[in-house]
Amino acid sequence: MQSRAPFDFQNDVIEQSNFIPVLVDFWAPWCGPCQSLAPVLESLAERHVDKWKLVKVNTEELPDIASRYGVRGIPNVKLFSHGEVIDEFTGALPEYQIEQWLKKALPSQWAEQVQRASAEMADGNEAGAVTLLEEVLANEPDNSKAAAMLIRLILFSRPDEALRLAEPLEGEPEYADLSEAARTLGTLLVRPPGELPDGDSKDAYGSAIESLRAGELDSALDRFIGVLREDRYYDDDGSRKACIAIFRLLGEEHDITMKYRRTFDRAF
Repeated sequence: MQSRAPFDFQNDVIEQSNFIPVLVDFWAPWCGPCQSLAPVLESLAERHVDKWKLVKVNTEELPDIASRYGVRGIPNVKLFSHGEVIDEFTGALPEYQIEQWLKKALPSQWAEQVQRASAEMADGNEAGAVTLLEEVLANEPDNSKAAAMLIRLILFSRPDEALRLAEPLEGEPEYADLSEAARTLGTLLVRPPGELPDGDSKDAYGSAIESLRAGELDSALDRFIGVLREDRYYDDDGSRKACIAIFRLLGEEHDITMKYRRTFDRAF
């Protein structure tokens, strides 16, 4: 029977992490939470064998490595990529929470293409950016950064698709504002004009939505604020919600936001 090669942290973790992320579980035999966490990590590793590799380090046998990487409490799980620790957690987390952590912590294989899309956006080549982002999401559907960028690019031209992309981002704090803004504006954009409530503000409100469809956010804000002044509660406070959504989409430092924010605040 062939004996197993001795564990070598440099080869099995540092060098290996240049090819695939390595999840290192620092544990000890006497540690109860370590025993609880181990089967959870092993199950996840089996399901995601093509995305990352699991390595276990017994801190009783390898205290120098534990000390080198600042392990103070166990279980301690560190994610290595290209020789460096890029994220970690301590304690026996439940499987769902570890899955969510991995989703954010694991480096994307498509990160370079997302960066290229960002550069295309900065250069004004929105069509090129859309093509790149769609390819990323076709191969990595849970890439939140790519989804967020694509939402901004297609919200007014393809609101149905933007609404679909926004839904999974609701629970992610980094993209919560964008998700809510996309849902508010996207719902307005896909709504047939004939379904708008009757009232004196119907035409003005409809005109504001048409400005949205054209991507004319300056004009849309001006018209929504006009409706606010005349009929605050038309369409269930729709104008106020639309203005807030536009501000969130653009950001507080955007020129259009700064131009209309004070006027909006004084409209009701």
